[in-house]
Amino acid sequence: MTGTPGTAARLGLLLAWIALLAAVGWALGRGLRVEEDLRRFLPTPRTPAQVLLVDELGEGPGSRVLLLALSGAPPEALAARSQALRAALAARPEIALAANGEHGGLDAIPAHLRPYRYLLSPTLDTQPLDAAFLQEELQQRVQDLGSPAADLVEPLLPSDPTLETLRLAEAWQPANAPERRHGVWFDRAGAQALLLVQTHAAGFDSAGQQAAVAAIDEAFAATADARPAAAATRLEVSGPGAFAVAIRGRTEREMRWIGTADTIGLLLLLGLAYRRWSMPLLGALPLASGGLAGLGAVALLFDGVHGITIAFGFTLIGVAQDYPIHFFSHLRPGQSPHASVRALWPTLVTGVASTCIAYATFLFSGVEGLKQLAVFTIAGLGVAAASTRWLLPRLVTPARRDPADSRVLGRLWRAVERLPRPRVALAVVASMALAVVVFAPGAFWQNDLSRLTPVPPADLHRDAQLRAELGAPDVRYLLALQGTDVEDVLQASERAAPLLQQLQARGVLDGYDLAARYLPSVATQRARQAALPAEPQLRQALAAALPELPFRDDAFEPFVAEVAAARAAAPLTADDLAGTPLELPVAGLLVRAPDHATALVSLTGLHDPQALAAAVAPLGAQLLDLKQASESLVAQWRVRLLAALAVAALLLAGTVWLALRERARVLRVLAPMALATLLILAVLRALGVELNLFHLVSLILAAGLGLDYALFFDHAGDDSGEQLRTLHAVIVCSLTTLLVFSLLALSSIPVLRAIGGTVALGVVFNFALALLVARAPGKGAAA
Repeated sequence: MTGTPGTAARLGLLLAWIALLAAVGWALGRGLRVEEDLRRFLPTPRTPAQVLLVDELGEGPGSRVLLLALSGAPPEALAARSQALRAALAARPEIALAANGEHGGLDAIPAHLRPYRYLLSPTLDTQPLDAAFLQEELQQRVQDLGSPAADLVEPLLPSDPTLETLRLAEAWQPANAPERRHGVWFDRAGAQALLLVQTHAAGFDSAGQQAAVAAIDEAFAATADARPAAAATRLEVSGPGAFAVAIRGRTEREMRWIGTADTIGLLLLLGLAYRRWSMPLLGALPLASGGLAGLGAVALLFDGVHGITIAFGFTLIGVAQDYPIHFFSHLRPGQSPHASVRALWPTLVTGVASTCIAYATFLFSGVEGLKQLAVFTIAGLGVAAASTRWLLPRLVTPARRDPADSRVLGRLWRAVERLPRPRVALAVVASMALAVVVFAPGAFWQNDLSRLTPVPPADLHRDAQLRAELGAPDVRYLLALQGTDVEDVLQASERAAPLLQQLQARGVLDGYDLAARYLPSVATQRARQAALPAEPQLRQALAAALPELPFRDDAFEPFVAEVAAARAAAPLTADDLAGTPLELPVAGLLVRAPDHATALVSLTGLHDPQALAAAVAPLGAQLLDLKQASESLVAQWRVRLLAALAVAALLLAGTVWLALRERARVLRVLAPMALATLLILAVLRALGVELNLFHLVSLILAAGLGLDYALFFDHAGDDSGEQLRTLHAVIVCSLTTLLVFSLLALSSIPVLRAIGGTVALGVVFNFALALLVARAPGKGAAA
């Protein structure tokens, strides 16, 4: 700092730029709504299974279930801890249902619904509410009042002498529930107390699932006491939500250390390359500006910004860090920064325009997540390039040294110039790479999304064990019954229930759950209403049943009043369950639309899918394989992405042609990028890597980097100084990018590994091929 007006102006602009970025970042941080729903990145579903996968799987019964296991203490201590934990979880707003086999399931029936118990229970389908039935039930209540169950029975007795409420509560316990010991669920070995928890948050809501898991941990800690058994008790949480939380935490930890290593490495590289402390700071400003501009554009045009858009967006605009590097490397004594950037601008804007055109094709993909990525990337790259062109030169002081004066670079460039242009060799390499891509053994595409999960196989196996012990619903298979409205599909469910019971008895499946189990159809409820005795008949039946029993004549007036209320009430519908614990299981098994409805049947332990599908087909039910649906959806997504890439390639070639206007130059610029892409695919195929969607997105980024390298080598022409400055810039660009993505390639997260490995290969191949092919021919050499 010299105190000159020029220095003061630069300092003022720098502070203003940083202040503007801080203000924009603060505003976005306050108003930005980050979405977690993965369905934003899926194409429009076409088949019934795809519709359920996209619209219902994240809301359905399987994705909301968390499986809990307590171990490490004697069974009595585990049972007591299970009871305390269930009670604590029942009070948490994040938890919709906590079940462990206790009669706490009675809480599933709110007080205002209990008068309708005979409409919900199947008792009256086979048993009239007459004197004989009442007498038998009341005699049993006398025995119950003298047993340990008296505290549970006595409060219910005046209004529910037949304990129909308890029957319903037990019937609504999870299908195929495990055995009970000491009043709660245990595994078959008796070593673990088991609980089943259903979250309010949908399966796709990773933030909500994280809050639910945290609530479970807090409740577990709060139920500990000073006894040694309590201290030794261990809690294990499994299920889709728990896996999502673990993956999220693991990803954040890895990104922290990768980000730290990247930052230190980039500072060292830029400091070594330019030997000016200001360059790393100034070089970060266009990238930060582009990132905030991308976020702002998405927030302005969409209701919310997806978390994947943010993560991928900042990755994809990583090419913008090359813009200031090219500018810095072309600074030299005797030329103003403004003149340097003006000379670079035509080449820079060609690269920016080509990359933006490639991403613009995502706008027509029909996938909202890809549209967000396109807007983020186009806005980010445009602002990063503009700030490099018009703001950065006002902050940079004239260079004191010229990168072209480096003897090391000079020797390297002379060695490169002596290399022949290996046209025949490159054609052979391209042919061999194409052969590897086409004929390498193994599957080409990876359609199984579960292969992308970083959940250890041991944890997946453990989840399957707990799911089998608890009888939790299968997350792969569902039965679907279609109808015109909810009443139609509830009646279809009731017709299917006896057949499902037979199939369960034959061992085709271990259990099932359906909405009609909680909410019978209106027709069934009306039939049960008709079977309820009128008030005079009910009083006569009670009078006939009470003699010789130790109850007062007026003891059951609440019962008479509730039966009368049930006879006169409108049948319950799904809307009447809003705000009750029954809302979630029914809503998860009923899909309602304006013109149709679907009843789902969740399945447990399906052993013979073909037998089940054949048995239910005459009823109009369809067995949906959500794994196959997800694979077909991935294939559909890939077709759209490949079509967008094909259009992008044509537009990119057209843009380069318009910018260069010479066939030889266009081929020199496009050939390295095309061959590098082919070589990346060949290496991945040779290593047995099945390509997924993240490889494809990474290929776009690698192609954008390669295009920039080739364009700048072409821009250098046969001017020796420009050639050396370009070589300096491309080396720095390549090293910084290689550092970032090589660290990603070391990640244990499959998605990060796919992105990092693909782009790192692209950097190496694009750099080498740009040197060999894209550099301008020497004087007298053929083009």
